[in-house]
Amino acid sequence: MRKTQLSALLSLVLISSTASGADLLQAYRDAMVYDSQFASAKLQRDAGRERQVQGRSALLPQAGFNASVAKVMGDTTNPLTRQPTSLDYTDQKYTLQLKQPLYNLGSFIAYDQSKLQVAVSEVQFEQSKIDLGLRVAQAYFDMLAAQDAIAFIQAQKIAIAEQLASAQRNFEVGTATITDTHEAQARFDLTQAQEIAALNDLQVKRHQLGLLTGQTPEVLRGLAAGLKLSAPEPANAEQWVTQAESGNIGVVAQALAVEIAKLDIRRANAGHMPTVDAVASYTDAKSAFGSIPTASSISSIGVQLNIPIFTGYATTSQVTQAVTLEEKARVDLDSARRNAAQGARTAYLGVQSGLSQVRALEAAERSSLMALEANKLGYEVGVRINIDVLNAQQQLYSTRRDLAKARYDTLLAGLKLKAASGALSEADLVEINTLLESQ
Repeated sequence: MRKTQLSALLSLVLISSTASGADLLQAYRDAMVYDSQFASAKLQRDAGRERQVQGRSALLPQAGFNASVAKVMGDTTNPLTRQPTSLDYTDQKYTLQLKQPLYNLGSFIAYDQSKLQVAVSEVQFEQSKIDLGLRVAQAYFDMLAAQDAIAFIQAQKIAIAEQLASAQRNFEVGTATITDTHEAQARFDLTQAQEIAALNDLQVKRHQLGLLTGQTPEVLRGLAAGLKLSAPEPANAEQWVTQAESGNIGVVAQALAVEIAKLDIRRANAGHMPTVDAVASYTDAKSAFGSIPTASSISSIGVQLNIPIFTGYATTSQVTQAVTLEEKARVDLDSARRNAAQGARTAYLGVQSGLSQVRALEAAERSSLMALEANKLGYEVGVRINIDVLNAQQQLYSTRRDLAKARYDTLLAGLKLKAASGALSEADLVEINTLLESQ
């Protein structure tokens, strides 16, 4: 009978804290709108897209207009008559110039680089999405663990209160000593102190989630009762490592950096090459020398060839620098692959360890529940003392708290595993969301 009552009370506490709470998917979508770090990454992506426009601009016509107005004053001497003449006139000049690059290898290569730089911006933004998903999941599970901790403490307090009342009744009828009452009262007071600390921790975790989402829900939806966690697919660490070495976002971004560095070498070498431009101009000039106004209009169109002959070794130095930086980019790519592989391997082991821990704690929960019932029965027949029952209660609720936390950690490790391989998306959060209690 008491087992049924205790289970009902615990279920009531847990259901009240999950039935109408916010869920993980909604928290993620709120964070996409509210989180300042993600907003910054989005703006960085948008700014990066302009690189292609800037790279293409060097291949398009360039037009410019120049105007000058000058007041000329002074004296001059006629070389034939040797008579001085005063100068006082206005000189106006207007020039419109149009330039179209015909051959500029460096500009073509820079345009190719700009497209790769846009790709890097897009990849970095994808990384920010993955990071946001992990940060939201971490904050969500942290608050859920704090929420569960309060639920278990409150359920434990109810059970201790029941044990305290039983000890008081037994003392009044003379079947137990006052020591049992004091022990139960001490454990009840300790649980109250733990409840206060847990409530404070929940407030902290709630505000941490609010920093990401802009929302501070009173409760969150927890995992459905009787949930069984599944192993990652594929169930082979090396397959995840292989996928991470090519699909990890950091690896992809660094591979693009290597391609950009290669083009840097070509662009530096292009400094030795000539450039050819088509140039057209129109100049309108007006001046008034004394009382005689003059005006002229000049149009020209042609081809301009520029051949670099000697640049003080600057171009050679730029080529050497680009070659060195390309080698550095390759080294950084190797480092990114190793880090991705290590991250995938660590996350995979974290999932496997978490699953094993969950199974062990599930067995421990069953054993702790049976131990509690046995101690209660032993206390009623006089072969167990009150402290045995209280210890068994504490062990049961501690095990349940640890089991809930282990499940959250395992789910989070699964998300980190997918993140390490570059495969984490909103769909994975949707999948976890289906594991939560229905509203």
